[in-house]
Amino acid sequence: MAVRVAGRAGKLAWLAILAPAFLSGCIPLIPPGAPVPPVPPTAPNAALVGTRPGPLAAGLGFSDANARAALAAFVTSCPRLTRRTDTSGLTRPEDWAPACTAAAGWQPGDARGFFSRYFETATVAQGNALVTGYYEPEIAGVRLHQPGFDVPVYALPPDLVRARPGDAPPLPDGSQPLGRYDETGRFVPYYDRTAIESGALTGKGLELAWVADRAELFFLQVQGSGRLRAPDGTVIRLGFAGQNGYPYTGIGSVMRAQGLIGTGPGQYPGSMQGILRYIHEHPVEGSALMQQNQSYVFFRERTGPDTVGALGVPIAPRTTLAADPAYVPLGAPVWLQGDSGSGGQNIGGLWVAQDTGGAIKGPNRFDSFWGAGEQARTIAGGMRAQGQALILLPKGTLARLYGQ
Repeated sequence: MAVRVAGRAGKLAWLAILAPAFLSGCIPLIPPGAPVPPVPPTAPNAALVGTRPGPLAAGLGFSDANARAALAAFVTSCPRLTRRTDTSGLTRPEDWAPACTAAAGWQPGDARGFFSRYFETATVAQGNALVTGYYEPEIAGVRLHQPGFDVPVYALPPDLVRARPGDAPPLPDGSQPLGRYDETGRFVPYYDRTAIESGALTGKGLELAWVADRAELFFLQVQGSGRLRAPDGTVIRLGFAGQNGYPYTGIGSVMRAQGLIGTGPGQYPGSMQGILRYIHEHPVEGSALMQQNQSYVFFRERTGPDTVGALGVPIAPRTTLAADPAYVPLGAPVWLQGDSGSGGQNIGGLWVAQDTGGAIKGPNRFDSFWGAGEQARTIAGGMRAQGQALILLPKGTLARLYGQ
């Protein structure tokens, strides 16, 4: 799963005169090989970074099919929306009750009317969005170690814990860091990717399965879930179980800084497919490249029929977004304006924030879900688009926040 955009605090101000420009614009694609600008620090949540009203929801131009899909996703999200604490600081569980009550019995044929009636739009920070894509990969793997399948897939280690208060400085959001207690009882960082790949967890009984290709496992970890297919056709479905506490480092950015990404001789495309090709063609350098991402993801075996996101509900292709819950209430609809970075796939329209990702941090940073299979892999692997985003909030939310 895949930049945060600088925000500014601002007073509540209706900027309706900007709506026509917003609605007529589209997301310009980042040219292949273009650097992603550095991201300055920002406020810790949407309420503090600055949130202002956007145009009327009824004027966004919802399409029938898109609105129906978003309504179905919103309905599945409501049981969580009306119970969970919103860390963005924008909404309370009770704010969602009128929309969720109505959604349960709303006719799908008038989904556009539902979003127009129950929601207002808000721009978080400047609204400048970066959108990438993710999918559910399927790679070669088996449950028991056998020749040709030598790379372990690990379950969540029991010694990976959060520090007790006083044992380590808290993180900027106030939570305690992840790590482990060593043999002396001192809290220390957990093993990073290099240590784990060098055998730090060997012999601890954590192997869920074994795969044939370390690079494919790396990208399965980036996606956060996936499937292993054995030579006999059996499938093991994996879901995200946890992460070792290190920040995510995008190895595409590392390659770009080293001049490895571009269109010149000896350079590679900046897509997932291009990065994989580099790793396979340069195994020693590729291994070192992957280890620059110290973050390591652990899995659990999924037994249900659906792919479930961080909100705890099934996610849907071309409908679910991964977002940073500090800036978007998980379960909230999101309006994106623009195109994808690959294959002409249009990402403009309504989505629902139902997932998170280790690389999805900051206001207006999103990852769009495209499902499973080769087509999804191609779309998600090459997608990187810039543009504008609006968060759809229950009507009255902004007036309450700003005392109007």
